[in-house]
Amino acid sequence: MPDAAPAAALPAPTSLREQTEVERIRGLYSYVPTTLAGNAAGASVMALLFWDHAPPRLLAAWMLLFWGLWFFRVWALATFRRRAPQTLAQVTPWFRTWVGATMGSGVVWGSAAWAFYGHGGTTERIGLLLTVYSFCVAGMSVLAPMRRVYNTFALLCFAPTVLRVGLPGGFDDLVLAGVLLTIFAMTTLLASDYRLNYENLLKLKLRADELGAQLRAEKAAADAARQQAEVANRAKTQFFAAASHDLRQPLHAMGLFAEALRQRSHDEEVIHLVNSINGSVDALDGLFSELLDITKIDTGGVEAQSEHFNVGALFGRLRLHFEPTAFEKGLGLRFRGGAHNAFADPVLVERILRNLVSNAIRYTEDGTVLVSCRRRGGRLLLQVWDTGVGIREREQERIFEEFYQVPQSGALAPHQRKGLGLGLAIVKRLAGLMEAPLTLRSQPGRGTVFSLELPPGKAPRAAAPVLSGKAPIGLTLDRRRIVIVEDEPAVRDGLEVLLKGWGASVRSFETVAACRAWAEGEEAAQEAPDLMIVDYRLEHGHTGLEAIQALRERFGAAVPAIMVSGSTMSNHEAEAQTHNFHLLVKPVVPNKLRAMISFKLGVR
Repeated sequence: MPDAAPAAALPAPTSLREQTEVERIRGLYSYVPTTLAGNAAGASVMALLFWDHAPPRLLAAWMLLFWGLWFFRVWALATFRRRAPQTLAQVTPWFRTWVGATMGSGVVWGSAAWAFYGHGGTTERIGLLLTVYSFCVAGMSVLAPMRRVYNTFALLCFAPTVLRVGLPGGFDDLVLAGVLLTIFAMTTLLASDYRLNYENLLKLKLRADELGAQLRAEKAAADAARQQAEVANRAKTQFFAAASHDLRQPLHAMGLFAEALRQRSHDEEVIHLVNSINGSVDALDGLFSELLDITKIDTGGVEAQSEHFNVGALFGRLRLHFEPTAFEKGLGLRFRGGAHNAFADPVLVERILRNLVSNAIRYTEDGTVLVSCRRRGGRLLLQVWDTGVGIREREQERIFEEFYQVPQSGALAPHQRKGLGLGLAIVKRLAGLMEAPLTLRSQPGRGTVFSLELPPGKAPRAAAPVLSGKAPIGLTLDRRRIVIVEDEPAVRDGLEVLLKGWGASVRSFETVAACRAWAEGEEAAQEAPDLMIVDYRLEHGHTGLEAIQALRERFGAAVPAIMVSGSTMSNHEAEAQTHNFHLLVKPVVPNKLRAMISFKLGVR
């Protein structure tokens, strides 16, 4: 801590130390009101003690000196508060003023001892000595950290006092002067210890402030890095979403045109090529879905929202989605235990089972895929069994890693080689979000079973219909009227060709406005649609919801609707429940479209 030397003469401080010095000087002025009150009380004591003993002129002269300094200090305090200096350069002159006033106070009390000690009796002398000493002790808490200031102040108070007490030269006078010198020495030593403790505390404070500033800087850097990472994650997610939507459009159209070509040709080679095209479209759809799912999970875009749901309703949706694929491979697809109810996030559970069933069908060439639900203790055990190629024990821990694919001893069929190795990584993470244990057992050449444990639930208020039987592979839409709203020309043309090939009567529109204009016309009265297939994202920010609402306003709320979207990053499930439509994600392979149309129209 600096002493009475001007702070401006010190080496240039760091900003933190400079701020500490400013705070110290401002703190000195915060003690001034207490100091002024103590000095006024001390002057009152002096007047009471020596009013009848000291010469009036001597007492008046001392009082004039005292109150002159007292009012100067009052003025200095008021001016300091009014100007409120903030920087070291601004407070340094005020520090000098404070030091000068403090030294003046030492002179005033030292002169009081010199002037009044010879007047009055023992009581007055003891009162004088105690008053002077009390100011030396009281000033220790403020002055001791500044060694030169305190020593100078104490010397100005005590030196005249000791000299005046020992001046008569008698034995008693010299003994009392020696006692006062001892007290002065002990007080100075105590002030020195106080100063050392204060300096240690100040060093600790400065170190704490430096660490705090360093911590704040590191935290700011960490926050900036986190924000950059979040921006990068959002940009990555937005890129995947945009790329997925734009790339799914031509793939969707490709699948529709390929299926239309299959219907118009009986050439086996052409049919084989169409099957290859549809297989490639389906594979790309799987790649997009895996990439987007893993991205959405990593960026915190997926949260588990548990509710009571019926397992059979979930099985019905899985049957509708996968039974055509299993049928084409000659596999059996069975579901058992649909009567159970679970308490978990039904969307996440369905996504897990979709990945597991998809893998089971992909790696099974002969036999059956079984999806079951049964009680085990107080839990529900959802399991997917297959009779496929199986997984070796040394590979079973790694299959949940991203981009890891199990090496096979034999050559895999093309449909088994597709994928990025993200499906089981997604399954593992979704199970972790729900805190649902996920296990597997497998024997190479005999098959695999994945098990997911869920808490049991209650029957939901409105259970979704459980589908039974196989979705039709062939579909006839004779005398069925279907409205299409799609702004992508290739997709719209592909849907028209495909639906007309199935025997439907088709009305297609590019915009919501055109669809609404047709619905409000007289011609539409004779052509009430049996089904509408609309794209979600339409021109100029419009959506397929507007088209659905326009048609239902004209033809009634019972008109079934299928929404087709090119983005999997948007959560349309709540909208689907609110507006009563089913969702398909592009690219929609014809088998899925056939199954969905059959379900919506109740075709048997």
